[in-house]
Amino acid sequence: MKMNRVYFTKWSQTANMLTKTASLCEEAGIFDVVEKGDKVAVNLHVGELGNPNYVRPFFVKHIVDEIASRGGKPFLTDTTTYYPLKRNNAVDHMQTAVANGFNFAPFIVADGLVGENGITVPSPDPLLSEVEVAGAVYHADAMIVVSHLKGHPLAGFGGAIKNLGMGCVTKKSKLEQHRLLDIVVDESRCQGCGTCVDACWFGLPRIENDLAIMDSPLCMRCPLCKNACPEEAIRLENRDRLPSGLAVAGLAVLDTFESGKVSFVNFANDISTVCDCAQAPGTKFAEDVGVFAAHSALSIDAAGTDSIDIRHLNEIHGVDSLHQLRKIQDLGYGGVLTPELIVCE
Repeated sequence: MKMNRVYFTKWSQTANMLTKTASLCEEAGIFDVVEKGDKVAVNLHVGELGNPNYVRPFFVKHIVDEIASRGGKPFLTDTTTYYPLKRNNAVDHMQTAVANGFNFAPFIVADGLVGENGITVPSPDPLLSEVEVAGAVYHADAMIVVSHLKGHPLAGFGGAIKNLGMGCVTKKSKLEQHRLLDIVVDESRCQGCGTCVDACWFGLPRIENDLAIMDSPLCMRCPLCKNACPEEAIRLENRDRLPSGLAVAGLAVLDTFESGKVSFVNFANDISTVCDCAQAPGTKFAEDVGVFAAHSALSIDAAGTDSIDIRHLNEIHGVDSLHQLRKIQDLGYGGVLTPELIVCE
């Protein structure tokens, strides 16, 4: 079955990786999702400004050119971030895309200027009340999801499922997924020093009676305050709920497309412990592996996680990196945790 197959080419310092990747995509049938006249979203993470670990633009340009050669209308797309860095609004995001080399095709920030362009769709699981799919993704006829594999502090691992569940939804749905986590202050340790307030992007914690209070509905449960606390008084609980939310939101995004209209390419090189969302990539923890192509987000992420020491990521981030894969499988999405790997030279 097509959903159970993953095509793979090994990363090599002595080969033309653009040629290898082009052959891989052709053999995998990545462009079969494109029909003449289709508006085709090429969903990708352009990289946070200052972080060098993202998919090289020339790989993405090849994908764009191939879509156009088949009569499609390709556009690059991503959504604005909840946190206030250089992709928080459409203006900064587009400028970052240009700075990082993605200036060869229209770049449409899928959820609008500040995250206002979303279409509410039913959630496939009660974990999320609903999902707001970014408008440009919702209205696209087909989509090719291009992902860079890496670690992630809250999900353990980031790949195609994360690009769907977080990268194709609005700020509102991003926040709802993050708030599936619980944040707890150990009153026996907290000294009310205010370090957490200074560390927070939004200054959301409050200090009352020498104790940190974390009750803002705007808190996205990021680990900044936790990591900054000198007394280790802050912890995140129910860690598997956010990876579950990624799977639920990702499936909601996929459900907006007709069957056979989404394909995936994953790049497993420059694999660092921290997400491309950070301004610094963190420590490189694996050798360059290669490029994967498939028609299932589950199967392609399963092949990717199998190619690296996923246990090391789990230990670093304290969360099961495979949880998001098992959740989307439990929801009935096609693909397998042990896909057939077809090696392409």
